[in-house]
Amino acid sequence: MEDREIRELERALEQIWEVARKFGLDPFPTRFEIVPASVMYEIGSYALPGRYSHWTFGKAYHRMKTMYDFGLSKIYEVVINTNPSYGFLLETNSPVQNKLVIAHVLGHVDFFKNNAYFSKTNRRMVESVSTHAERMAEYEFRYGRKTVERFLDAVLSIEEHIDPNFFIRRERPEDARDRKPAAQKPAGRYDDLWGIGAGEQSFAEFSADDSPRQLHLPEKDLVYYIMKNSPALPEWQRDAMAMIREEMEYFVPQMQTKVANEGWASFWHARIMRELDLPDTEMLEFAELHAGVVSPQKGQLNPYYLGYKIFEDIERRWDAPTAEEREKFGRGGGAGREKIFEVREIESDVSFLRNYLTEELCEELDLFVYELVEEEEWTVTEKRWERVRDQLVSNMTNFGFPYIVVADGDYNGNRELYLRHQFEGAELDAVYARKVLEHVHTLWGRPVHLETVADGEPVVMHYDGEEHEED
Repeated sequence: MEDREIRELERALEQIWEVARKFGLDPFPTRFEIVPASVMYEIGSYALPGRYSHWTFGKAYHRMKTMYDFGLSKIYEVVINTNPSYGFLLETNSPVQNKLVIAHVLGHVDFFKNNAYFSKTNRRMVESVSTHAERMAEYEFRYGRKTVERFLDAVLSIEEHIDPNFFIRRERPEDARDRKPAAQKPAGRYDDLWGIGAGEQSFAEFSADDSPRQLHLPEKDLVYYIMKNSPALPEWQRDAMAMIREEMEYFVPQMQTKVANEGWASFWHARIMRELDLPDTEMLEFAELHAGVVSPQKGQLNPYYLGYKIFEDIERRWDAPTAEEREKFGRGGGAGREKIFEVREIESDVSFLRNYLTEELCEELDLFVYELVEEEEWTVTEKRWERVRDQLVSNMTNFGFPYIVVADGDYNGNRELYLRHQFEGAELDAVYARKVLEHVHTLWGRPVHLETVADGEPVVMHYDGEEHEED
């Protein structure tokens, strides 16, 4: 990128920041960097710069980079939720693309700062993951790269199965009363994750002395439960699981607010760009770019499009409610801007869709449910707006992953692990489930069992380290 273009972009950044503040956005200070495609896709595949090494990140990188090289897809921006925040601009973007990306990023950063689900976010996560990477590298040096990688394979197979509300309820009165006498341990970065500090229990003491039956079950947080209670994990593996869990906890709010977050950023990039004094050619380019971002996609739901349309609809309805809405809700007009900022502050995707996806919007967006019928063809099976809304909400519950809980950590009186699938209509992929059971066995070190439903009938899957069985 030429010096002239960089100076123009710096001037545009100052103007976009002023316009965003005038609209009432309140983002963290944001640092922008212009980077080549290789850096953009490296950050995109690792999700955070400086993370530990694992083959899945490399796989994601090569997939993204190949799609970019063949012109099949392109990442225009990456934003990091920290304070200060970081936005990365692709050096091959046009000036208008980068201006739009800057406005879009500021919308994201405002959401990160002010949405309730991000309130407990570690705002120094870049520094934290760098520390994690150093510790992982130390374990690779000490125990061998293949050993660490196989262990990470097992942990990452269940990384989504954490409970973002776990630490709200972790300190129960009986926990504090039953805590064992102090053992010397230096204070560290992960003490808060474990609820221990200097002079309290170590990882090894938790594992060896605490009976899983004394814990409150069922437990949704599989990662925490296994790292605390596994009879097989050495201390370094518990520490590695704690780091992975901390990183996953950082990503949870983004998983909980994908539609609302992208909708908010799209809503504001549109309004900010319209306030800029752009030449006609740049305004036309912006209009084309914006239409591409907030347009429906064949065969899948576009979160930018859905979130953008919902925010527009909320503002319209609170600014100029119909006579029926005035009577039903007892509200006047002119409150659209105040209302969307309130929604931005308190909603997750589940409540966002539940509360604000209306019948009129479902019809306008032509939303429907389609399913594979008899494994032959995809067929529209539902168009009633309540059912469509409820299906969307259901798909987003637990981030779209199966809801699995620990039902018993001492099954058969032999420290075997018994998991239960809270079945809600969607059956597990049996092949995938068996593979995950193998990984869980690696972490637990004893037979594992999974209760679920297959072909409409209850079934329990078993794995003892050598063979799979079902009954």
